[in-house]
Amino acid sequence: MISIEEFHQDFLQSILSDASSRGLMKSQAFFENVCEELISAGDLTKNYTNADYAKKGLEAHGFDYDDERKILSLLVHQFFQTDEIETLTKQHIDTKFKRLESFYTKSTKGLHSKMEETSEAYDMAYQIYQWHEDKKIEKIKLIVFTDGKATRTLLGLPNKRLDGIEIEFRVIDISYLHKIYLSEAASGVFEVNTNLPYLQVNSDSDEYQSYLSCISGDELAKIYDEFGQKLFEQNVRTFLQFRGNVNKGLRNTIEGNPTMFFAYNNGITATATNVEIEGNKIKKIHNLQIVNGGQTTSAIYAAVKNFKQDVSRVSVQMKLSVVKNYEKQNDFVSKVSEYANTQNKINKSDFFSNNPFHKDFKNHSKRILAPTSDGSQLRTYWFYERVRGEYLNEQAYLTPAKKRQFQLEHPKLQVLDKTFLSKSENTWLQKPNIVSKGAQYSFREFADTVTSNLEKDELAITEKYFKDAICRAILFRNTEKMVSKSNWYDGGFRAQTVTYSIAYLAYYISQKEKFLDFGKIWEIQNLPEVLELSLKVITQKVYQALTHPPEGHANISQYCKKDFCWEGLKKMNVDISLEGLLIDKEEEKYSNKIAKKEKKLDMGIEIQTFILKLEQEKRDRLLEYYQKDDKTSPMKLDILKKYCYGNLLLPSEKQSKVLYELYNKATEEGFCLD
Repeated sequence: MISIEEFHQDFLQSILSDASSRGLMKSQAFFENVCEELISAGDLTKNYTNADYAKKGLEAHGFDYDDERKILSLLVHQFFQTDEIETLTKQHIDTKFKRLESFYTKSTKGLHSKMEETSEAYDMAYQIYQWHEDKKIEKIKLIVFTDGKATRTLLGLPNKRLDGIEIEFRVIDISYLHKIYLSEAASGVFEVNTNLPYLQVNSDSDEYQSYLSCISGDELAKIYDEFGQKLFEQNVRTFLQFRGNVNKGLRNTIEGNPTMFFAYNNGITATATNVEIEGNKIKKIHNLQIVNGGQTTSAIYAAVKNFKQDVSRVSVQMKLSVVKNYEKQNDFVSKVSEYANTQNKINKSDFFSNNPFHKDFKNHSKRILAPTSDGSQLRTYWFYERVRGEYLNEQAYLTPAKKRQFQLEHPKLQVLDKTFLSKSENTWLQKPNIVSKGAQYSFREFADTVTSNLEKDELAITEKYFKDAICRAILFRNTEKMVSKSNWYDGGFRAQTVTYSIAYLAYYISQKEKFLDFGKIWEIQNLPEVLELSLKVITQKVYQALTHPPEGHANISQYCKKDFCWEGLKKMNVDISLEGLLIDKEEEKYSNKIAKKEKKLDMGIEIQTFILKLEQEKRDRLLEYYQKDDKTSPMKLDILKKYCYGNLLLPSEKQSKVLYELYNKATEEGFCLD
């Protein structure tokens, strides 16, 4: 297990490399990294925004607003950036909370009117003013981030009320971040107190234990009010509001016939890592995840909050599975979600965590060495981090010598996580308005695109795609650094400037019916001078355009999320030269064709190897499964029989593909071969 000291060192190195590669201040990189961790844990929504503001007696570094629960979170950090873990003192806490509270109070009284309209802080103060005026704030969370360690007394500060609104004080320290890392499920760091009757379902499975229970509407609403999005981190979709017929039906039943809710509704399906039982009641649920029934939960909560309805007579059935095998938790939850979600249509991209994209991209990252750069003789790899913390996990049980070797071959600057990848890919696909909506929106769009591409062409994730994607990440990071260091940059809206600038570059090239030769970036692992000079021109013009929006769009952050912002920016005229960096359509098409041919050959070898190594016991169980299925093709069943009986000592490529398809089909249908 990774100790808190080891985690702190790795986390600090992540901050330093992030700041260096992207041209951020270390405190900015720290703030962004913590926010991403808290989104993964459900502590923040996808609406969080960076916005630095510091004046005498006032301080805030960002905000978040949960529009369903009407909770405003104001964020500030205390970043020590020291090798040893510092202790967060009461003085630190008192000062930070006092400044945050003062910022909130002054914002509600019109602080934005004294700010520069083109600053991110203006957007933050103006939003707070509007929410306060519209009475859309029912709770305030003042949150301090720190890389230090808070004492136990500082972690349980009492709430207070300000003008009738509850204020909660919270400290996110290195211990809490360490707990998120240690948890198999990102949200697995909380407990729900309950008093639920239950019926235990007999099971001899080593993987899970199931319980049937019934929960009242008011208790379910109370749990959601306390934990919010934490409950849905592994759910395949978010609440769809009262738009579809199903959700209208939920509302009508709650309002007009609450006692029939149990009969009409499918209830909720949930998982947990543990339950505590006293007598005939479940008293505590560890790490509750609602994997089906998110809409039911949100509908009941909305009935209470928005329509002031009594839901005490509403009863909801609950199927709760306690997952015993932590290593299989994600797969278990995904299968439960896929089979249980039937109330509304679900896209295949909703199950992106199991998408073959990750396997292909990860395999390329393990195999492909990056060219040497900056005079170094050491060849290195780009590390694809599909799951947060994976880079650190890889080193968990290495000897000190092996760990040093791993870090040399996989430098921190060459770690690429799926969230950043989605931003750089969506940007090049000319979707800067989507990227400007935040990391979670961007990732969902990326999942949709990748899933669609793979459905059309299973060979889409080639070695060429991998190298080009890495180059787009290099392009994104270097542009971030360029903007941060530019003398025309006044601060604020850096993220929007970067994504719109690169998207404009992609649009500019596409208008010429050309393609950027990413091979030139891959060879030097940097931007060619010609490209860098062009981006300097583009970024300045884009920044000026975004920070001087049309009349009626003073809120620049919101303006950048709109389709018409991108449509307007595409009309911008920029004089640049990309000499030697562009290739024509035929050359790009030929490169992709060769890449797919190589991928097909690699896949054939990989499948044959897998089939040859499959244990005899699994072969026999596979045959037993398909002998009960009269819909299986006789030809395929014959190949499977010969394979199991030892008559195919070396299956051909075609035979191996048939056997591999049968294996995958069985596992997808829930047949366990492990």
